[in-house]
Amino acid sequence: MSHIPIEVQLSSLPATPGVYQFYDVEDKILYVGKAKNLKKRVSSYFNKTHEQGKTRVLVKKIRSIKHIVVPTESDALLLENNLIKKYRPRYNVLLKDDKTFPWICIKNEKFPRIFPTRKFIKDGSEYFGPYTSMKTIHTLLDLIKSVYPLRTCNYDLAQDKVAAGKYKVCLEYHLGNCKGPCEGYQTEEEYNRQIQEIREIIKGNFKSSLHYFKSRMKLLAQEMKFEEAQLVKDKIEVLENYQVKTTIVNPKINNVDVFTIVSDEAFAYVNFLQLSHGSIIRSHTLEIKKKLDETDEDLLQLAITEIRQRFNSHSDEIYVPFEVTLESHLKVVVPKLGDKKKILELSERNAKFFRQDRFKQIKIIDPDRHTNRIMGQMKKDLRLSMEPRYIECFDNSNIQGSNPVAACVVFKDGKPSKKEYRHYNIKTVEGPDDFASMEEVVFRRYKRLLEEDQPLPQLIVIDGGKGQLSSALKSLDSLGLRRKIAIIGIAKRLEEIYFPEDPIPLYLDKKSESLKIIQQLRNEAHRFGITFHRNKRSKAAINSELESIDGIGNKTVEELLKNYKSVKRIKEASLENLAQTIGMSKAKKIYETFH
Repeated sequence: MSHIPIEVQLSSLPATPGVYQFYDVEDKILYVGKAKNLKKRVSSYFNKTHEQGKTRVLVKKIRSIKHIVVPTESDALLLENNLIKKYRPRYNVLLKDDKTFPWICIKNEKFPRIFPTRKFIKDGSEYFGPYTSMKTIHTLLDLIKSVYPLRTCNYDLAQDKVAAGKYKVCLEYHLGNCKGPCEGYQTEEEYNRQIQEIREIIKGNFKSSLHYFKSRMKLLAQEMKFEEAQLVKDKIEVLENYQVKTTIVNPKINNVDVFTIVSDEAFAYVNFLQLSHGSIIRSHTLEIKKKLDETDEDLLQLAITEIRQRFNSHSDEIYVPFEVTLESHLKVVVPKLGDKKKILELSERNAKFFRQDRFKQIKIIDPDRHTNRIMGQMKKDLRLSMEPRYIECFDNSNIQGSNPVAACVVFKDGKPSKKEYRHYNIKTVEGPDDFASMEEVVFRRYKRLLEEDQPLPQLIVIDGGKGQLSSALKSLDSLGLRRKIAIIGIAKRLEEIYFPEDPIPLYLDKKSESLKIIQQLRNEAHRFGITFHRNKRSKAAINSELESIDGIGNKTVEELLKNYKSVKRIKEASLENLAQTIGMSKAKKIYETFH
C-alpha cells in the first residue's frame, strides 16, 4: 500500500468514528490515534503547519495509513488503548501494563480463606483490587482479622471429611483467631455471613457490620454476658476508627471514579481515586511521557480507559475536571461546588504531590532530565524561540542617590554561575536615575561581550517594569542586538512580566517553576548589588571620617587602612605606632582627634 500517494489514501478515508494507524516506508507502525471523523482528523496532519518539531518529523515519515471503523467514539477510545499496548508505536505515549499489583483474594472453596496475592487465577475465586501498595492490603486484612475469626489452614473442609473427624483444631483456634470449622465448631452459614460482611468492608461499606455488632452487643448485655459484650464493643470501635480514617467526603457518594490531570512540557500525571460509601478505597497516579503535542483532554481520555481496565473498575459514575467523551453508559460529571468539587481538588492535589516527588527523585537521579524539563517549561511560559540555557539579570542599587552601582548575575541551565557575576560603578549618570543607569550598564556589558567575541545570553531579565525595560532596549538597539537576544522585565509589586512593545504584562502562576527561577535571578541580582553598594558606602563613610581631619589626605587614609584594616583599630593605636606608619606630625593630628 505504501506506493499509493498519501493524497489518494486520504481521499478514501470515511467521515466516521474510528482508529487510524500511520506506517513508515518499512511498514513499521509509527502512531495510533482515534477520531470522531477519520477523514477530517487524519487530513489535518497533512494540511497544516505543525509548531512542534516531533509532529513535523512524524508526518514526513508517514508512507501509508490504515484505519478501523467503529460504531462510536467511545469504542474508538477502547480500541486505541488496546492497539497502543499491543504495538507500542514510537510516537504514542507509553502506557505500561503493570500486572504485578497485589489483590485481595476470597478463595473459591468451603469456608473461604482471605489472603493477598499478585497472581490472578481464574478459578472462580473473588479478587478485590488491584491495590497500589501491599501496605494498604495488610492494613485492611489486619482490620478484618481483628474483627472476624477466619481460618488460615488450607484443609479441604468438605462436609463428609469434617463429619468423619479427619482434622483437629490448631493453635489458631486456641488463640481465639479461628472458631474451628475443621472440627465443626462453626457452621458454614455463620462463616459465610462473615465473608459477606468482609466483602462489604473491602468495598468500603461498614454499615451492615456495625449494625450486626451493635445489635449483638445489646443482646449480650441483656443476657448479662458483659465480658463478651465488651469484646464486641472493642470490635465496633476498631471498625468505627478505621471508617473515620477512610471517610473523606459525603457517605452518599458511592461507587464513583475520580480522575484529574496535571501536566507540563514533557509529562502528564493522571490521578485516580475510587470512592465507595464516601471512603477512598483506592488511589493511583499514572505518569505519561508525552511524545507529540498531546492535549490534556486526549491524555485524560486515554488514561481513564487504561486505569479502569487495569483496576477492573465497574463504577458507572466518573468525576473529571472537564468534559471528556467516554463509553456511552458512563455518567460523566464535572463538579462545580460542594463535596464533589472537594474530592476533585483532593485528586488534583494527589497528582501534584506525585509530580513534585518525581521531580525531587529526578533531580537526584537524573539532573539533566530535570534541567531539560525546566528549560522547556521556561521556553513555553515566556514565549521564547529557544531554551534560556544562559540568562543574565540586571539590578540597580542606589540609596538616596549615593554611590550608584549595578549588578549583573548569570544563570547557566537554571543555576547560578557566580564566577561570572559582575559589579558596575555607574559612571555617566548624576543622581538617582534608574533608567539612565540601566541603559549605561546594559550597553557596557554587551559592548564588552561583542568586543571580546564572548557568547551572548538567550535571555536578559531586567529588574523593573516598563521604564527600565525600555532603557535596556535602547542599548540593545544601539548595539544591533534587538532581535538577537530575548529580553523581559519583572516588576516587583505583582510579579508582572513585561515584554518589549507589549503594554499588557504576563502573570505567571505563582507556583510555576519559570517564575521561581526569574524571582531567584532577581533576588540574587538584588543581593549581589546591595552587598557591593553597602561595602562601597561603608568605605566612603570611613574615608570621609578620616579625611575630615585637617591635614589628612586620601593617600594617608589608604596607607592607614592598609596597615590597620579598620577605623576602630586606628582609633585604638598608640601615637608611636601611628608615627611609624605616617610620621609624627600626621600621627599627632589623628591621635588628638580620637583621644
